[in-house]
Amino acid sequence: MDFKHKRVWITGASSGIGEALSKAFAAQGAHLIISARNERELQRVAADCAAAGAASVLVQPLDLGDYASIPAIAQSVLQQVGKLDILINNGGVSQRSLTKDTGIDVDLRIMNINYIGTVALSKAVLPSMLLHQLGHFVTITSLTGKFGSPLRSTYAASKHALHGFFDSLRAELVDTPIKVTLVCPGYVRTNISLNALTGSGQQQGSMDEATNNGLLPEVVAQRILTAIERGKEEVYFGGKEILGVYLKRFFPRYFSRLIARTKVV
Repeated sequence: MDFKHKRVWITGASSGIGEALSKAFAAQGAHLIISARNERELQRVAADCAAAGAASVLVQPLDLGDYASIPAIAQSVLQQVGKLDILINNGGVSQRSLTKDTGIDVDLRIMNINYIGTVALSKAVLPSMLLHQLGHFVTITSLTGKFGSPLRSTYAASKHALHGFFDSLRAELVDTPIKVTLVCPGYVRTNISLNALTGSGQQQGSMDEATNNGLLPEVVAQRILTAIERGKEEVYFGGKEILGVYLKRFFPRYFSRLIARTKVV
């Protein structure tokens, strides 16, 4: 892999997969723009990236839920870095609540962060990519972007929406050098379940057993870099949960019964 001097913008970079990706690209000598809401944690990641060999690191706080602020932020970043080689849409929030117990305000919050904010940022950098005829959209969705599961109705909806949007965008960009990759992880050992929203909008505050037994973020990050280098359109990472993609496709009735009884936390 050769990402030396590539300009890479990563959202959700303050922890988990985003942090691991930041360090992986830093080790390749990339120019990084790292974003999340927690600026203090971003500064910590920036220091680690600088030590790992990043060509440069720009810390840009960003709240995907405040999608109206995103175009101006994107314009500012592009003015500083000139152009963008890779945008990694990694920021997001998960959910751990039954549909009947989830307030519509929580549904809106999840959709705004996971879908609308991601779309707003992607649309904000798209004109620059078209102007320079280069770029790669890499969006971290989830295996729940391919099938739904209990306790994640709106989370799954937001990830399904990302697939619809970026599949359509890829088709529109077919005659350009700009690429689109959708990354669908299963269980990864991050804070995603700690920060997952309950029906009232509060954070769950506990680690799911399945998440705790998931892949290490560093392993996932290296696999994502390989997928980007190879220009993959869609990739799946995880354990036996990957089988759900194929069971849903070829044995939908059996899968419906199976997922309803599967322990998903």
